[in-house]
Amino acid sequence: MVESTIGKVSSNDTRSIIVRGYPAFDSWYAIRMTTLLRLFAWLLAAAVTFATLGPAFMRPHSNLGQDGEHALAFVLVGIAFGLAYPRHRLFTMAMSVVAIGVLELLQLWAPGRHARLEDFVVDALTACVGFVIAAGSDWMVARWRESEQSAP
Repeated sequence: MVESTIGKVSSNDTRSIIVRGYPAFDSWYAIRMTTLLRLFAWLLAAAVTFATLGPAFMRPHSNLGQDGEHALAFVLVGIAFGLAYPRHRLFTMAMSVVAIGVLELLQLWAPGRHARLEDFVVDALTACVGFVIAAGSDWMVARWRESEQSAP
């Protein structure tokens, strides 16, 4: 018999053992991946914050143009946070839009930087697109797992 968060179950019934909301056979992998995804998301957010508020000469530049760079950065932020916090995706998306607005406003006090409504719109919309991509990928993985489990 194995003690778990739902009580005693036989060791043969591993699918009914729940650890932090995950089945036991998935728990350590899921917890580690969630931790890594969250760490990556926050590091990416810190890098985007530095690029947004830091000196312009230290910001990476590409051939995508300003809007393309903003779109790429914030779609990656949306995907990262959407995968890192799947149970609170809508709340996290709303907080991301608020944080993007705050970053734009903070540029008013950053020397050599400027706050523009166009930047906010591009950043917020592409972050939301990233969250939609994360939700879609979760949905596709769930459907794939269901089809594998129902296959003979």
